[in-house]
Amino acid sequence: MKSACLAAALVLVATGLTADPGAPGMVAVRGALTTHDPTIVKLDGGYARFGTGPGIPVATSPDLVTWTEAGPAFAGNPSWSQEAIPGSGDLWAPDVVQRGGEWRMYYAVSTFGSNRSAIGLAVNRSLNAQTPSYGWIDQGPVVQSQRSDDFNAIDPQVAHSADGQDWLVFGSYWSGIKMRPLSADGRTADAARTVALASRPGAPHAIEGAYIQPHGGRYYLFVSFDFCCRGLQSTYNIRVGRADAITGPYLDHDAKPLLEGGGTLVKGSGTRDIGPGHNSILVDGGKEYLVYHTYDARLGGRSQLRIQELSWDEEGWPLAPN
Repeated sequence: MKSACLAAALVLVATGLTADPGAPGMVAVRGALTTHDPTIVKLDGGYARFGTGPGIPVATSPDLVTWTEAGPAFAGNPSWSQEAIPGSGDLWAPDVVQRGGEWRMYYAVSTFGSNRSAIGLAVNRSLNAQTPSYGWIDQGPVVQSQRSDDFNAIDPQVAHSADGQDWLVFGSYWSGIKMRPLSADGRTADAARTVALASRPGAPHAIEGAYIQPHGGRYYLFVSFDFCCRGLQSTYNIRVGRADAITGPYLDHDAKPLLEGGGTLVKGSGTRDIGPGHNSILVDGGKEYLVYHTYDARLGGRSQLRIQELSWDEEGWPLAPN
């Protein structure tokens, strides 16, 4: 019995098991939880999670609770990436959507602290690795930025407007969050129709990880403020503004424009979970879940998956209490 308990304890440490749901609405996830910039899609019979890392790490779950590593989406980085972005390694912050009979995965190629960056696209007919049609086929870059640009082409998200138009949302630091309309096949984004959505005037311009979610007839723009990737010294926090149109203008609870540094706090650090950020939203069974990473103080600051059901106050603002 003692050896069994020890084995269980070792599994707890190795996997970052969250045995206690903790905050209201928190899913008690366990298993393969180490991740950055997570996004989750629902499949027949389960879920798939994608995140930042070598080849875009993938994990699967039958129930949203227990997660198992499933290997990377790519065996190696796309051939164009090193030429476009010398020194790039891990692929960053994927967003995965299903359109026109195919899955589309947008991902970022960059190096830390640089805006010489690109957002690439890969497509897949099936997310079931056991089917003959499975396999990610890269389509090359969709958006690129150079050091001479005032924006950074990373952190992609595909937002869908009520009129059926897909928009590619992206941006990190520099002049903030942008969006461009996508072509019907998702392969190109119209630079001439770039829309500015949010920024933080004044150095260090720390805003990134944007995600637009429709709710109750409005659009909600979630962003991450401050600093990621510093373990227990991370200061990431999730903010939000809302608008009547997908293109904005987005205002926070106090009517401050997000283009002027506004943003109402949705999720900040707690005692255990430090620096929550780079969220996505999963809609499942009529519920909306905030999906994000945090740095777990019980695990020495290891980045961990968190899934928390959003609630909404009487004024229509999202809540994810600690």
